[in-house]
Amino acid sequence: MAQARSTAEQVNNSKWFDVLVRVGLVSYGIVHLLIGWLALQLALGDSSGSASQQGALRQLAQEPYGEVLLWLIALGLLALAVWKAIEAIWGHQSQDGSKRTLKRMGSAGKTILYLLLAVSAAKTAMGQQSKSSQDSTTSKLMDLPFGRFLVLAVGLAIIGVGVALILKGVKKKFLRDLDSRATSGSTGSVIEKLGQVGYIAKGVSLGTVGGLFVWAAWTYDADKAGGLDVALHTLLGTGLGPWLLVLVALGIICFGAYCFARAKYADTQT
Repeated sequence: MAQARSTAEQVNNSKWFDVLVRVGLVSYGIVHLLIGWLALQLALGDSSGSASQQGALRQLAQEPYGEVLLWLIALGLLALAVWKAIEAIWGHQSQDGSKRTLKRMGSAGKTILYLLLAVSAAKTAMGQQSKSSQDSTTSKLMDLPFGRFLVLAVGLAIIGVGVALILKGVKKKFLRDLDSRATSGSTGSVIEKLGQVGYIAKGVSLGTVGGLFVWAAWTYDADKAGGLDVALHTLLGTGLGPWLLVLVALGIICFGAYCFARAKYADTQT
């Protein structure tokens, strides 16, 4: 175990790994810029594209050198997954007790997120379609003993993450992920605003996804659940119509731009 930790620290402190992590953050930003653009198109009446991570990757595949870009994104996201895995196992040493446990759990969740997105990017680069299994997965959960309550729990957990992201934006907690240079100089206030708006928009969209799961559990109908694309369509169908979706889309674009700033100023030490 000590040898594994020493190896992980060497990898985490290496220059090449630091570069890969920053490439991964840029990749994550590109994906969100494309999601925001697709969501904006949806708000303006064009529903031909899927406003989701998979939709963003498919959009990128259609661009010149799209396959090369997708492989770079997959590599960068894989580096992010390794970075967060190291954090989940050995990181957050400055925290104690339950706070450190929660931080490590958060890093573990991000590890899975980045890994899944890296696999999706690689599959898209190889010409394979990543089919959404959201409905079938929810149906299988519903069929389990107490499955309805499991779906409800999943929905509440997703809403919890969404609320946490909104609070992270409102309270500017994301600044802890950056080194001190990020908030200095003429660009400091711009980075703060991008992060605030971006995290709030992500929280709203993710909270809507969680709400769909809760609604599916309440109505005992797995078809009510859905991912980001379904959530954005749901926002479009509210009383505020396209205006709310435009605001969320622009917020997601802001988050994508923030990821570029984070790639430059991220504190990559665990």
